[in-house]
Formats: sequence, structure tokens, C-alpha cells
Amino acid sequence: MPTANREAIVPDFHPLPGSPPVEWMISDRLVPYEEAMALMEARVTAIADGTAPELVWLLEHPPLYTAGTSARREDLLTPDRFPVHDAGRGGQYTYHGPGQRVAYVMLDLKRRRQDVRAFVAALEAWVIGTLWQHHVRGERREDRVGVWVRRPEKGADREDKIAAIGIRVRKWVTFHGISLNVEPDLEHFSGIVPCGVQQHGVTSLVDLGLPVTLPEVDSLLRQEFEIIFGPTGDAPEPAAA
Repeated sequence: MPTANREAIVPDFHPLPGSPPVEWMISDRLVPYEEAMALMEARVTAIADGTAPELVWLLEHPPLYTAGTSARREDLLTPDRFPVHDAGRGGQYTYHGPGQRVAYVMLDLKRRRQDVRAFVAALEAWVIGTLWQHHVRGERREDRVGVWVRRPEKGADREDKIAAIGIRVRKWVTFHGISLNVEPDLEHFSGIVPCGVQQHGVTSLVDLGLPVTLPEVDSLLRQEFEIIFGPTGDAPEPAAA
């Protein structure tokens, strides 16, 4: 297992002692965006009310674009290409589709740390740790959210985005989360200016020459999540709406 060259400090977002494990749910189908939003809304309300445990939900969406609260209309380059959804999360435009692992993270920061900036850094560290298990060095940037990979073979200053992060918080419960490019069709990102960043590109694990599968990535995501956020337990996938 790699131990060096991963960004130095691993944040601690473990819950208060005695908290139940975070439920861990994986969907094996393409989940429509509206269905995912409805489940998240209901679950976040239940977590805030203390009637449901925290949840991480791993899934894939059909091809679509989402607009965050900072999205600029001019960054949607081909508006008729795929459905466009107002996400309500932070950030700008991004693409979701098959081959991309989306992880919706519903955690109660009241039982962890009531620090949104630190939570975003913890999500970045989670992705960086997962990438390093594949010997890929992901890096964070102070001026832009997400996880980036240097591409010196494309130019001295070239780097590509491999994971996007966008969150929302209600009553100190988080929702939305991360999207990690495993093997999506990267050409679909050409319909937008991803996250408003024009000078850099987009990559994936497969684009970097790593023929990994979603189940392999899921296993490492769970392992790295537990290091930062604490124990998980299996949850059944909900029935399709």
C-alpha cells in the first residue's frame, strides 16, 4: 500500500463517541437526477431531525449537466446537448454520467466539526487518499475547489481535474458531495466550462492509463472514508421511484 507522497495531514472528522456508523449505499443502476435529489432532501431532513443515520450514497447518473449557485450562463456552451439541472449546491457547471462515481455525502456536522471549509478540505483529502492507492498524486488548490493531477507530458504548467466537489449544508447536515472520474466519456465535458475553469482540462483514472473498475474504486473510497470520517455500515439500496 502506498504511504508516501500523499498530501501530508489527514483531517479528523470522526463523530462524537457513541454515534452510529454512517450508512454506506451503492446503486448498481443509473439513477435519475430528480430521484437522487428527492432522496437526499428527505434523508437530510431526517438526519437533522435525528430520525435517520448519516448516509453516503455512491451512484452513477445518466448524462446530464448540473449548475451550482455560482454558475454563469456563458459557461454552458451547448445547452441542448444534455438535460441541465439546477443543483442548489455550491460551485458552477459540471457533468455527470456513466463511468463517473458520484458520492452524495449526508453527514451531521453537529456531531463532527461545525466547520464547512474544513469539511470541504476533508472531502478533498478523501479523494486524494483514494487516488494515491492507485499511485496517482491528486492535489488541492487554494484558488479552486476539487482535486487536480499534474500533466507534464501536456506542458510544464498543465494540470487536469479528476474530481469535482460541491456541497450544500442545511441545519449543519451536508448533502451533494464529490464526483470522481473513473471512466466517463471526457468529451461530454466539452459542452461546458467545467467549474468555470478554462485554462485546465479534465481527466480520469482510465485516461491516466489505469484500467480500474467502479467496484475497485468503491472499495478504496470506503477504506479512505473510514480513515477520515469513521466507521460505516451497509445500507440497502432504495427501490426505484
